[in-house]
Parts: sequence; structure tokens; C-alpha cells
Amino acid sequence: MKEKKTTNKNREEGNGKKSWMPHIFAVLFILIILASLASYIIPAGEYERVTMEDGREVIDPGTFEVVESTPIGIFDFMFAIPTGFIETAEIVFGILMIGGMFAVIERTGIISLGVGKLANAFSNRGLLVIPILMIPFAIITTFTGQIELSLVYLPAILPLMLRLGFDKVTAAGTVLISTIAGFAVALTAPANLGVSQSISQLPLYSGMGYRIVILTIILLVGILFVVRYAKKVRSNPKLSITYGDDDSNQNAAMGVTDGQKATTRQKLASLVVLVAFGVLLWGLFEHGWYFLELSGLYIMTGIIVGLVAGLKISQISESFVEGFKNILLGAMVVGIARGVAVVLNDGNIMDTIIYAAGNLVEAMPSGITATIMLIVQALLNFLIPSGSGQAMVTMPIMSGLADLSGVTRQTAVLAFLFGDGFSNIFYPTSGYFMAVLAVAGIKWEKWIKFIWPLLLIWYGLAIVFLFIAQIMNY
Repeated sequence: MKEKKTTNKNREEGNGKKSWMPHIFAVLFILIILASLASYIIPAGEYERVTMEDGREVIDPGTFEVVESTPIGIFDFMFAIPTGFIETAEIVFGILMIGGMFAVIERTGIISLGVGKLANAFSNRGLLVIPILMIPFAIITTFTGQIELSLVYLPAILPLMLRLGFDKVTAAGTVLISTIAGFAVALTAPANLGVSQSISQLPLYSGMGYRIVILTIILLVGILFVVRYAKKVRSNPKLSITYGDDDSNQNAAMGVTDGQKATTRQKLASLVVLVAFGVLLWGLFEHGWYFLELSGLYIMTGIIVGLVAGLKISQISESFVEGFKNILLGAMVVGIARGVAVVLNDGNIMDTIIYAAGNLVEAMPSGITATIMLIVQALLNFLIPSGSGQAMVTMPIMSGLADLSGVTRQTAVLAFLFGDGFSNIFYPTSGYFMAVLAVAGIKWEKWIKFIWPLLLIWYGLAIVFLFIAQIMNY
């Protein structure tokens, strides 16, 4: 009894004052209400869409017109969240499956074995593991644009980070900060850079030299930010953003036996995991797999790994259920968050908002046009979290406004990359981001407390880079 009281006291000390931030579900529900009310205030309007050669639909910037108002009624509001889940069913299901797969892999013991070996290898230089991981994560993302790989990276490195004396925020920061740096300063990523440059009629992947310089600086700042936090937490665990939370992951990682040797079955199961990862990369790069295809891969990988490692069917099933429980919050957030876009589209005010954003950029002095573009793109990313989707909606307008204001189209693309990119690890409408937080067991409001200083630095640097781009006629 005495030991239990001490634990509760420590948790109270770690949590400090009660969080002022409401639950993420409440935040999203309020946003859906506000978006619904906006349909009674903002005039309905729409652009005509044109189909490009590759089949993508983009807006025709000169075709906006006011249409008949369709405000959101009580039933439209009531159906918004279910509709959001239907529209994001593929993503929600994929998030649940990756949670189930890793729960099975964890139950086989092969993660514990790998963590034990790596922990011994980095025992005296634990901080070094952060840049060793962040640099390749960023490089892979900047060339491929596959930020969804974060959902693979995080479960793999989380036990290692905990074992080395860091916390789950360090693990999530290592993954999210590095991948978003690569995504926001893309060198060849087709989803955001490729689409935006194609729409802007620029040579594909042009302007890479300047972006290499920017990526180097942005990534270096991100690495130093994570290392600084990790060093602080390892010296004093009470300084962790999540101190006092459920530490089941930490306890499991600390319970790994260093001298444990892998059985033949575990070695074969590890081989299956490596093969599955190779199949995942092949599917992503060669066939453009998304959550539908990846979900199937996650299910098969979990089943085969479990059977090869000697688990019974019932044990594999139980592990999947446990994994679903652990990641359910992140999956639910994706569907609920889509409800905001549902009411904006049903109320026919999404295009009106985009039209107003274009007028705002046009009205600004030419010297700050690029900065205003960055701000507008960052705000719109809350409503349109898809990189390619946002490019198809905004770049026809922004590239035209760039010509009128004297800003190069390449600079307009750079402003889009910054605005679309950095906010992906801030907005709760970013599905993969919320899923990563769910895997790590980090509440959204606590992550915001951790990440906001870095975002301020990054956005400040982005404004400087855009200003330089305007000067050098990038």
C-alpha cells in the first residue's frame, strides 16, 4: 500500500497542474460545430475542375462563382462524423492493422532481442543513435515523400529509445521531426513537390540545389532540438513531457534480458519481418501502395511471423486485439477529423475559403507575398491534409498570383512545401501523425507542448529562406 501511494504522488508531481487542453475528440467536435455554423455565414461557391493528362483533377482558377447556399442542417451535422469514417475507412483500418501486427511481433520476443543487442552497442553513446536514425529517415522521405513510413519506424525504435534511458517523446520526435523535415523540403518527392511543380509548369524536381542547403539546415536544427531534449530527459526523467503517464512501454523495455539468445524460430521470424519490409518498400515505390494494400500486408505479416515464431492461432488473435486497443485513439481521430472537411464540402464553402485565401495573397505587398503564401498554405493544410490534394487545389491559383506579384513560381512552390509540410506534425487532422502519437502513447496536447518551439524556429527559418529566394530570383 505504501509503495502505491508513492507512485501516485510521483504521478501528481510529474503531471503538475491539470491540463487546460480538452480531449482531442472534444476539440474536433467543436471544430465540426464551427465549420457547420460557418456554412450559414460564408457564401457558397465553387470552381470548375479540369482533368490533367495524368488523370488528376485541378481547379480552373478563373472559374469561381457563387452558387446556391446549402447550409449544414441538423442531420448533415449528425452524419458528418460517420461520413468522415467512411471516407477514411482505408486509413483507419490500416492504422488498426499496423497496431495489431506490431503487437504480434512484440509477443514473439524478437523486438526485445534486437533492443537488447542495440542497447549494449550504444550503451555509452546513446545520444549518437538520434542523428544516426534521423539522417536516413529524412533522406528516404525527401526522395520518396513516404511520410507514412513513420508508422513503421516508430514501433521499431521505441523500445530501443526507452532502453537507452530516453522517453517516448524522444522516440516520436526522432521519427516525426526527421521525416517531416525531408517531406517539407522535398528533393524529389512526387506527391507534394512533383505535383506542385507540374501544375506550376516547372521542370520536374528543378531548383534542387537551394533545397539541399535548406534541408541540411532544417534537419540539423531538428536533430539538435531532439538531442537537447533527450539529454535533459536522460539526466532527469522528471523533466519528460510525459512524466507520470502510463509507463508500461518503459517497464517492458527495461525488462529486456541482455544475455538472452534467439531461438531458431525467432531467427526465422526475424527473417520474415525483413522480407515483409522489403515487400512493403517494393509496393510503395513500384506500385504506389496505400493503406488498403498495406493493411493486407500487415495482416499477413502478423499471422506468418506469429506462426513461424511458434505462437498459437489464439495467441496471435489476442495480440491483434491488444494492438487494436493500443492504437484505437489514433485511428478514431482520423475519422472524426475528416468530419470538418465533410461539412465544409457539403456546405459548399471549401472553394469559397480557397478563393478568399487567393484574394488575400493578391492584396498583399509584393515584398511579403511569399510569406503570405506560406501562411495561407499552412492554414489550408488543416482542411486539406493531403499534400497532393492541397497542391491540386491551391497551386493553380498561387502560381498565377506569383506571376502577378513578381514572385517566381519556384518560390511559390517552396512556400507551398513549407506551409503544407511542417504543420503535418501539429494538426490533429493529419492522419499518419495522430497514428504515430497513438503508437507512442503520447497525448496530442503533450506533443504540442514539446514541438511548438521547434515549429516557431522552423517557420522563422522558412520566412528567411523565402526572402532569400525572392532576392536571388529563385
